[in-house]
Amino acid sequence: MRRRLAVAAVLLLLTATASVPLGLSLPPLIVRIAYEIEQRGIVYAWGGGHGASPGPSKGTCRGYQGRIKPCPAARTRGLDCSGFARWVYALAHGEDVLGPGNTDDHVRRMRRVSSPRPGDLVFFGKITKKTVKTHHVGIYLGGGKMMNAPETGAVVRVDDIGRKKDFAGFYRY
Repeated sequence: MRRRLAVAAVLLLLTATASVPLGLSLPPLIVRIAYEIEQRGIVYAWGGGHGASPGPSKGTCRGYQGRIKPCPAARTRGLDCSGFARWVYALAHGEDVLGPGNTDDHVRRMRRVSSPRPGDLVFFGKITKKTVKTHHVGIYLGGGKMMNAPETGAVVRVDDIGRKKDFAGFYRY
């Protein structure tokens, strides 16, 4: 039921913004693409989505500290949180605007916003003028929700932003 309501809300948002100039309609496009990817049931893979081009790829076990042992990433084709954000943004923008880096690299390419719109990225960790140490990113859907690749053993899904600790802010490309 929740998923149907969320999809209905996105469709309503897309319909309401259909006559808005292209630059302003991009966040709803990002949200639509995120929902399309979620429907594919793509699994989380530590380091997945960081190949030469955006999209699912085998992950890596380098730096893996997940709860599932042994690390399944090197044999799993999927996406981690920043690989998911990278792929959605590449599809929406027509080019790899975030690049193959991690969440720290991605947040540096964006600007912080105080009034988020659906399609902005929501980062978790610590971001100051001197320090960028993030550990998670999701795509803001509105209403306190985000689409994300949350953890090993999960698939791309919708979560409450408050589910993750260390909220660092909303960012726009």
